[in-house]
Amino acid sequence: MPGPRRKARIAALKALYEIDLTGHSSDESLSNILSEDALPDAAAEYAGQLVRGVLESRDEIDAIITRCAPLFPLNQLSAIDRNMLRLAIYEAMIDKKTPVKVVINEAVELAKLFGSDSSPRFINGVLGSACMPSDAGQT
Repeated sequence: MPGPRRKARIAALKALYEIDLTGHSSDESLSNILSEDALPDAAAEYAGQLVRGVLESRDEIDAIITRCAPLFPLNQLSAIDRNMLRLAIYEAMIDKKTPVKVVINEAVELAKLFGSDSSPRFINGVLGSACMPSDAGQT
């Protein structure tokens, strides 16, 4: 059974996916998701923070994705992969309240649940490139 933070990430991912595909407002999308998936108050609040944070930082996040996955234009990524990356990059690089390794692991787990067979590896690769220091492992 997923914990409250994973449930919040799932709700945020679903809302971001809906927003991306339908153009619904963040409040409307999040309300739709939370009416289907009852979450504890703290998890629902966290989901809202994630959605608002991703939307406020979307241009910056999309630039990071474009830089780290140049062979995969944003508009050609599946909507679910695009939004998993947006969510994880927001958490790891902008919000910075969750350790990067935890964010990557959570994103890979979401990719296993919601993405295609190749999504977990793709998400892991892009996030590893985006979130890890460029001088890691160098002396």
